[in-house]
Amino acid sequence: MTTTTSDVLIIGGGMAGASCGYFLADTASVILLEREEQPGYHTTGRSAALFYESYGNAVIRRITKASRGFLQTPPDGFASGPLLTPRGMLTVATAELVDRLDAMAGLEAGPATETLEGDALFALAPFLRRDRIVKAIYEPDAMDIDVNAVLQGFLRGMRAKGGRTVTDADVQSLTRAGSIWRLQTRAGTFEAPVVINAAGAWCDAVAGMAGVPTIGLVPKRRTAFTFEPPAGADVTKWPGVDLCDESWYVIPNAGRILGSPADEIPSEPCDAQPDEYDVAVAVDRIMTDTTFDIRRLASRWAGLRSFVADKTPVVGFDPASEGFFWLAGQGGYGIQTSAGMGRLSAALALGQPVPADMTALGLTAAHVAPDRIGLDRQLPG
Repeated sequence: MTTTTSDVLIIGGGMAGASCGYFLADTASVILLEREEQPGYHTTGRSAALFYESYGNAVIRRITKASRGFLQTPPDGFASGPLLTPRGMLTVATAELVDRLDAMAGLEAGPATETLEGDALFALAPFLRRDRIVKAIYEPDAMDIDVNAVLQGFLRGMRAKGGRTVTDADVQSLTRAGSIWRLQTRAGTFEAPVVINAAGAWCDAVAGMAGVPTIGLVPKRRTAFTFEPPAGADVTKWPGVDLCDESWYVIPNAGRILGSPADEIPSEPCDAQPDEYDVAVAVDRIMTDTTFDIRRLASRWAGLRSFVADKTPVVGFDPASEGFFWLAGQGGYGIQTSAGMGRLSAALALGQPVPADMTALGLTAAHVAPDRIGLDRQLPG
């Protein structure tokens, strides 16, 4: 069987692999290997994402901020319409959670927000219960993201630059001989001096196959569903809302309301499916704090979001394995950080410094390095 060679092989065709490939293809020959019949089948394809700068820790916020310019004004031909559309996001608190909400307002690298109470709060989100919700942080510049348009833009742009996507390419073995990584897949054999591990929930499994110490990655199931809004309600101008303890959120979505218990249930890497108990918990929580009367669900699904211990992505060459590059642990932030993460990972994979605009935001390679303190590195086997 013919062996196909390139400068870089990317394992995983979700948002992380696609965005990295897009920026790498400017200067390197790239082949992206996807185990499914189409890229983005798992976490990326099940995301209804917001661009939400106050979401995540300080490192995530910096990378999100560095993604805004690209997503607001993508290159010509990247997409046929806007990638971001106005939404706004309210993070709300009950009386018992006000201290937690106030602490969130002071987090580093936050966006422009305002604190709302009383009539101003309920004018924005009239479905919240006045006897339950007492205060909110409003991020007016939070926006809906067209997830599929972003993913397809990266994939299409990578191909236009000479990159290639190979589907049905489940990696069966991953070995290094001299300075070259050799991958056996269902779609054939591929070789390159650099392998980028962007396999999402399967990143530790890929590392184990290569004999590389794992990073303690934990895939966690997130459940979501949609339901009809109240009759006659115009949801187009409603913001998304999440309770500040991350026990539920709702977001207007294509004329319906998307709801979730914001669950993080540890899971093996798999084709995640919704659990009826998690759905019931979410419905109860949402109905407790809102006036929604959820009698029937229009749809339900689940996906996996993968985290390491500090909930910060792992990006960079493994110090013990030449040419093995980690692009893992994006958690629930992979869509909103996609443009910044693509630029950052491509720069580090090429041996370049962190892009200057990210450095200006206080981001360093050490923040995302695979050998940073706190990662549970384990030898395979």
